Amino acid sequence: MKHALVIGGTGMLAQASVWLSQNGYRVSMIGRNPEKMQRLIEKNPEGIIPVSVDYKATEKLAEQLSHIQQKNGPIQLVLAWIHSDGPDVIPCLIDSLPRDSEWKLFHVNGSSSNLEEIKARVSVPAHVRYHQIQLGFHLENGTSRWLTHDEISAGVIEAMRDGKAQYIVGTLSPWERRP
Repeated sequence: MKHALVIGGTGMLAQASVWLSQNGYRVSMIGRNPEKMQRLIEKNPEGIIPVSVDYKATEKLAEQLSHIQQKNGPIQLVLAWIHSDGPDVIPCLIDSLPRDSEWKLFHVNGSSSNLEEIKARVSVPAHVRYHQIQLGFHLENGTSRWLTHDEISAGVIEAMRDGKAQYIVGTLSPWERRP
């Protein structure tokens, strides 16, 4: 069975987490909210493995990554919603995950993120397939709104299937119309 790591997968990425577990992945899940984690596990108890660690504490994160890979095999896919106050998380992932085989990193970013700037700050080795997913908004009947959790997960699943280097969920234009 393939092994995926999801960071931030109990909220807006919950359906994407379940989708991964239903599509051949054992999913190690890092989440901040124990109640949300429990609800997600109840949807697919055998496919999701809770990992209790603050991803911003990169020493502890590296220890947990080593432990879960020893127990569940190497991680082949990472789906990560990392807030801007966790700038060391991606370098920690790159240092802690397999160096002798290819793996995919799907990095979810907010609507105002500068993807080129983020990519320039991340030194991605050749064995890591780095994908950026940017969350936008939805225009409907002359008004705009933020995406729902279901729309975000559906878009993230599509982005993982599509495999493009950059993928936008929703729209980013016209920027002045964002909610």
